[in-house]
Amino acid sequence: MRLFIAILPAPNIRQALLDAQNILRKRRFSGHYTDERNLHLTLSFIGEYNDPDAVLDAMEAIPPAPFPLTLSGYIGSFGNLLWAGAAQSPAAEQYAKQLRRALAERGIPFDRKKFHPHITLLRNAESRLPFSDIVLAKECMTVRRISLMRSDFGKHGAQYTEIDAVKSKGGCI
Repeated sequence: MRLFIAILPAPNIRQALLDAQNILRKRRFSGHYTDERNLHLTLSFIGEYNDPDAVLDAMEAIPPAPFPLTLSGYIGSFGNLLWAGAAQSPAAEQYAKQLRRALAERGIPFDRKKFHPHITLLRNAESRLPFSDIVLAKECMTVRRISLMRSDFGKHGAQYTEIDAVKSKGGCI
């Protein structure tokens, strides 16, 4: 089972991301656009791991205090992958660090790349037009839940499914 831990975007953030994808389409960017149902911000990628209960246990050990998440207003890239950046958030970075520590303490493998908060918009992007001038709405949300996600691959690409979620302590969703 391919697992990851993520923040699912609130409706206003989701709409800003869809607007960004539409701008890229108008500029004739081709590639594999992230399906609306798959938009997310990864806190920790676990990969193939067959014990989601152990991952959930690690997540429950450190329920998040509500924290803000704001789109940075720009599109960035990792090679031919285009993403919407999230503004620097010490609270999000601290939570990701605590989460990764909880996974490590339980012997759960995870990708140890530096946390770089972003939401993938387009994979295998191709275009001769620039994207650096595209300005995104700086929408914000309060993160009140963290989701354990499963990734399944089919003939139409990846499909992400929420297995369970941990709610913020003392808050309501």
